[in-house]
Amino acid sequence: MSESLKAHVPPAPPREPLPLLQLILVGIQHVLLMYGGAIAVPLIIGQAAGLSREEIAFLINADLLVAGIATLVQSLGIGPVGIRMPVMMGASFAAVGSMVAMAGMEGVGMTGIFGATIAAGFFGMLIAPFMSKVVRFFPPLVTGTVITSIGLSLFPVAVNWAGGGSGAAQFGAPVYLAVAALVLATILLINRFMRGFWVNVSVLIGMGLGYVIAGMIGMVDLSGLAEAPWLRVVTPLHFGMPTFSLAPILSMCLVVVIIFVESTGMFLALGKITDREVTPGMLRRGLLCDATASFFAGFLNTFTHSSFAQNIGLVQMTGVRCRSVTAVAGGLLIGLSLLPKAAFLVASIPPAVLGGAAIAMFGMVAATGIKILQETDISDRRNQLLVAVSVGMGLIPVVRPEFFAHMPHWLEPITHSGIAMATLSALFLNLLFNVLGGAERRELEQAVQHH
Repeated sequence: MSESLKAHVPPAPPREPLPLLQLILVGIQHVLLMYGGAIAVPLIIGQAAGLSREEIAFLINADLLVAGIATLVQSLGIGPVGIRMPVMMGASFAAVGSMVAMAGMEGVGMTGIFGATIAAGFFGMLIAPFMSKVVRFFPPLVTGTVITSIGLSLFPVAVNWAGGGSGAAQFGAPVYLAVAALVLATILLINRFMRGFWVNVSVLIGMGLGYVIAGMIGMVDLSGLAEAPWLRVVTPLHFGMPTFSLAPILSMCLVVVIIFVESTGMFLALGKITDREVTPGMLRRGLLCDATASFFAGFLNTFTHSSFAQNIGLVQMTGVRCRSVTAVAGGLLIGLSLLPKAAFLVASIPPAVLGGAAIAMFGMVAATGIKILQETDISDRRNQLLVAVSVGMGLIPVVRPEFFAHMPHWLEPITHSGIAMATLSALFLNLLFNVLGGAERRELEQAVQHH
């Protein structure tokens, strides 16, 4: 094989074979953790577009199908597409604001949203090779800051779940807190007193126990399960041929750029957790998978897709780093897309159960970022400023989502994403402090050492 061809072949991932049962159980954990986020986007867009309950259910099945296929491709790799790491894919929240607006625009609607998704996916496929070159602008200082911000920006989601969810009549009621505490305590005790297999599936055990207890006290709502069909196949172009309008396309192209920024930070975080160096070639393959998934998603009645940050915490929590686990999870998502009754059961997991597990896992993401920052010269005042300001910028959309309410709407994919805000801030400040002023700093340090 020529040297030029070798440069394009990604290094083989570390092989950590697991017994089949353990592989399936850990895969189920990944599905349970990301399922709520996966179905939330089609739920929101379907309701905004005024779709019927049956049509929204179809949107959810379509999203699960594309998420499963994209997860398989991202994990295993097909040709030049897929980073070949334990990555879970799903519909991106970055586009929700734009798509809700499109759903109410005259002449756009669902077919216009799908057309914009297809065009944006194609745009992403064109720019992915160029975006992959930015990996050199992500030294440990920037990577650690971004990963810490990812964990902190996810944490409010965990707290919201633990309190009973945004739709809870009595948010923070003792029964919700007790269930979340039970799940969290189970996970912690297993990690303290057990080893190996039990630690790897600790999240599944905690959530399973929480689900049983929640069902016993009437927190699990199974109404509508009987009406759900046993089998339903997703058909392309279910809502008609996509339509293409300039403004929605431009808006979604901006969303794809933001997704690339977020995914870059997540891939680098996963590289740190799995002890693999994410090269520009690997990053290109990962971003191409994001873009390709979005391109085909438009034909399959769903939306822009990206890597899911919350599953990075599960990789860190369980220590299971082989990509075969997420490949199994991708297969499970495809199965759920064909079996609406099974998907309905997964969707019935109470938010409090998810919250107990998420508190530990999202916190682990932030802890990974802090660990990476220890590798840097954090005693330097300018580096401290970079971390402080970037983490603060990342928390703005979390603390006060309306902070940028008077900014142009086309900026919403950036201003409403804590991960994007933190990443752009860290990149800019690193350029300002350490790249553009690097020569001056080195001369000053050499002068100090000389004297």
